Amino acid sequence: MQTVDFFTPVVDDPFTFGQIAAANSLSDIYAMGGKPISALSIVGFPEKGDPAILEQIIRGGLDKMKEANCTVIGGHSIRNDDIQFGYAVTGTIHPKKIWRNVGAQPNDVILLTKPVGTGLISTALKRERAGKASVEAAITSMSKLNRSAAEALQEVAAKTNAQAIHAVTDVTGFGVLGHAREMALGDPEKGIPAVTIEIHYEAVPCFSAPSTPHVRE
Repeated sequence: MQTVDFFTPVVDDPFTFGQIAAANSLSDIYAMGGKPISALSIVGFPEKGDPAILEQIIRGGLDKMKEANCTVIGGHSIRNDDIQFGYAVTGTIHPKKIWRNVGAQPNDVILLTKPVGTGLISTALKRERAGKASVEAAITSMSKLNRSAAEALQEVAAKTNAQAIHAVTDVTGFGVLGHAREMALGDPEKGIPAVTIEIHYEAVPCFSAPSTPHVRE
């Protein structure tokens, strides 16, 4: 299996950005139940940018790839007005054990393995209205590999006689609602019917909001 993902900085620290970009690039492999084995870096960097910043971004990415036991074997860079960074990742999986992002069934339960709200916090950071505690919590979440969640689901699948996992996805740009809709649509061509997903918003894990508004100096 192969996947690719890259984006512009979501945090100020270049090393941390590299870690987040790497973790995000690996997430789709984990969401399909696979094991990442190798990666190619994708870099866009300003011609007059500080090379030290680029070095830290790459070091951050390598740090996270090393944690995932995924070997970075090369990559490609271009001159670009905005900084962009990510990876094309190759992984392995048994062809009959791939988790898809469609196929939710009646009586399924949605499991969220991380709090939601990183997009909101990242936007607030860009506008200099994010509190330190919120930013730190979001960074911890975004830089954490989804490997442990994938391994937990694999244990469930191994211990159940029937296939207990019907749909898995990586919640990113479309948010919980967008990705839940994706899982609910089904696949008529493969005989997978659509379902309705009911979400109780008070049960959705979110990052705690600060008690008072905070504006960075």
